[in-house]
Amino acid sequence: MKPSTDPGAEILRATLFAARAHAGQVRKGSAAEPYVNHVIEVASILAEHGAPLPVILAALLHDTVEDTDVTHADLVAAFGVEVADLVAEATDDTMLPKETRKALQVSQAAKKSDGAKQLKLADKISNLLAIADSPPANWIHARRLEYVGWAGRVAAGLKGVNPALDALFDATYRSAVAKLSAEEG
Repeated sequence: MKPSTDPGAEILRATLFAARAHAGQVRKGSAAEPYVNHVIEVASILAEHGAPLPVILAALLHDTVEDTDVTHADLVAAFGVEVADLVAEATDDTMLPKETRKALQVSQAAKKSDGAKQLKLADKISNLLAIADSPPANWIHARRLEYVGWAGRVAAGLKGVNPALDALFDATYRSAVAKLSAEEG
């Protein structure tokens, strides 16, 4: 299918691509939502906070290379180099151990492009909402707290591009901390 010049059509095309790529996948949370809901939420956060179209498209596609059989070349063919490269920049190297990937997200956050910073920050917002509202059943309170703290450390390097997105992250972070604190007591 040939790319459209209509932003709405492009967003819907990327949404359909992501839905097909993530078919059958569910989030780890107790609600077991279809995984595609996460990427749609990330894209929606970005759209609502003025992110450019390539960043919104990359948000819809950001987990396809990491979690499915989609390749960077597939994304280049379907959505162009700019979107595919944003996805690549926002994707972790799953060949590395988890703790190494987490440390790299903190240390590399400030070095990302403005588009990748916005995408990663919206992804963290979505993940914080999920950790607070529908955490994986096997995540004890301490693990959820650790995740929230780590997300805050990553976000520190991502801020400064989109003040509205920065403010949403801060509010979401405070809300997650408050909810977890209330559960502890």
